Parts: sequence; structure tokens; C-alpha cells
Amino acid sequence: MSATSASFESGADDIRIRQFGPGLAQTFSTASASAGHIAIVLHDLRGGGAERAVLRLARGMVAAGRQVELILVRGDGAYLDEIPPGVGLKVLGRPRVSQSIGALAKHFRRTGPRAVLSALTHMNLATVAATRLSRMPFRLVISERNQISSKAREAVGVWQKMLYRAVPHIYRAADAIVAVSGGVAADLANFGRLSKKKIRVIHNPVFDSDVEVRAQAPLTHPWFERKGPPIILAAGRLHRQKGFDILLEAFAITRAQVDCRLVILGEGPERGALLASSERLGLAYDIDMPGFLDNPFPLMARAGAFVLSSRWEGFPNALVEAMACGAPVIATDCPSGPREILGGGRYGTLVTPENPQALGRALIATLTALPDTQISQTRAQSFSVAAAAAQYLDVLEG
Repeated sequence: MSATSASFESGADDIRIRQFGPGLAQTFSTASASAGHIAIVLHDLRGGGAERAVLRLARGMVAAGRQVELILVRGDGAYLDEIPPGVGLKVLGRPRVSQSIGALAKHFRRTGPRAVLSALTHMNLATVAATRLSRMPFRLVISERNQISSKAREAVGVWQKMLYRAVPHIYRAADAIVAVSGGVAADLANFGRLSKKKIRVIHNPVFDSDVEVRAQAPLTHPWFERKGPPIILAAGRLHRQKGFDILLEAFAITRAQVDCRLVILGEGPERGALLASSERLGLAYDIDMPGFLDNPFPLMARAGAFVLSSRWEGFPNALVEAMACGAPVIATDCPSGPREILGGGRYGTLVTPENPQALGRALIATLTALPDTQISQTRAQSFSVAAAAAQYLDVLEG
């Protein structure tokens, strides 16, 4: 690998879900790993799709007989309680990604992993730098989980812009790169000026028995508990990427013809604007945004429709989760992921992005027709934890 020296900050897509006190972080930081293990590096375990996917992947690797250590910059996040049994945990306890590079390199030298996997752009760059600083001979694989060109266009501030400008130079230093969809791979190759031969497409680990089991848990939302109008469900960070502003307009069109309600799960910077829009549309009593739920599956299992209204994606886990739970699904044909997941529209409805009229028509048709979802449930099972873990192990141990 070529030498790399840089300073990186955490990206703007960070979400603070909850923060554990320093006592717990200190307890976690004493976890140990033996030489020859696989290390997975993340910033934290906030409530995002990437974090959930990484935990599932770690579980799959352990089930395949590997020793796995999870390394976090910060001991924060809604998913801390979901770290799989058998997965070691090391918390570096640094406030910023840029301040974690030295500590990460020191940890690599002390523990001697056989392979390292990192996820998310800012963490990928820091892990490459820490790898060079450590001078350890392990295999380094980085993973890109979203449309990096779209994220770069959304970047604000000097540090974020520098982060994305560094990608073409620093990503080349990794031994291999994993993209979570074919669309992400093509976008990354173009944006990063990288050889397509270096990029391996591996879909996210989404399905295993825990999804079906957790879907049977008690309901946590009163609209789903009693007989009433069908519920349209959406989930994701309250951010422009997810297109919830478009969804609200589409819901207004749908609500004018079909008695229904809308629930959007998640937190983020657009909450205030979305609440104001729901008031402006005169639909505030039929729209609820209850925040992040660590188990959305009971709601997915009882939704009249699940909607992915995004402007761009990487590989939307929530779409596959909703399919696995038996919800009829509608998704924008955005770059990238939904078309691959839905087989070009065979397993669910695809609509044009940024088009509330098309989305409204699709919602009306779905809520009216009550489609059979068995074929989409079967499709969801193809994105299994075991299959993804086997493919990642092939790259990490290759």
C-alpha cells in the first residue's frame, strides 16, 4: 500500500441516537482479540442501515467459524445492545475520526488481525491511514454503501469537501473494495477513478430468522393495533436524500381518494420542515413521525404499504426488511439499489423519483388492490446473512 497521511472529520450524515457514559465505554474498551481475527471498523452504532448490516455481517462471520472484533471510534448508538454473541468489542473513545487514526494503528499493532474491513467513507479513509501507520501486513477491505457522487454533491464545509476529494487517491491503497450494489460500484468506479476489477459487488446481509421472529413482537404504535384505515409506512433518516418531502405530497394525493394514514420512522435534520409541511397540507392528524424504532418489523408486517421515496440510495436495507415482513412495497427507481432488489419491478412497484403524482398513483393502486406479497417475501430471503458473510469472507481471506 502507498503511504498516506491525512486528517479526516466525521461526515454530516452522522446521527446521535444515544450516548453511553464513559464508564461503559471504558468497560467496552477492555475487550481483547487474538492474532488472526477479522477486525471490522465503524464510527459508532447509531441507528442506521449500514450499522445494522455490519452487525448482521459480524454475526454471519462468527457463525461461519471466524473470530471477529468490532472496533468503534465512539461507544454510542442504539445498536450497542445488539452486538452479536461471540463478537469482541473495542471502543477507541475518541471524539473525532481524525483523532482516532493513531489509536487505531496502535490497536492493529497490538492485536495483529489477519484482515480488516471498514465501512462508510470517512471511516474508510481513516482506516487506510491507520493501516499505513501501523505497518501491519493484514489484508484491508473497505466498503462503500451509498452513491458517493451524490454524497459529495451534498457536502458542506471544507472538511467534508476535502474528504470526498481524497477518495480517488486513498481508496486505491485498499486491497479490495466492496460496493453494496451494482449501481454503487459503477458510481464509485467513475467518481474514484478506480478500476472496476478492484470493486466487488456484495449485497447487504438483511434476511435471517430474526427478522421473522421480531416481526411477531408486540406492536408499539396505536395506529397499527386497532382496526382502522391502512397505514403507509416509511423509514429512514429525516434527510433530503430520503425524499420524505415528496412522500408527503404523494400522501396528500392518496389521502384525497383513500382513507389512510402515514407513519415515518427515523430522526434527522428535516424533522421541523416535514412537520411544517404536514401542517401546510392539512394532514397533520393523519401523519406521525414517532422517531427511531430499534424494531420496526411488527409495523412492517402490518403496513398497508411500505414506501421508499429516496432521491438516491446504496442498498436500502429497509426495503428488503419490509419485503421479508410481507409488506407491499413501492420504491423510487433511484440510483441505486431499488431496481436490483425489486428485479426491475417484478417484486414491487417502481416509480420515477421526484414525482409525487406517480408515487400517489402507486399508493392508491397498492392500497386498493391489496397485492399478494409471497413472491416478494421469497425474494427478500435471497439477501441472506449467510450468503453475504460467505462472500465477504472470500474477499477478506482472498
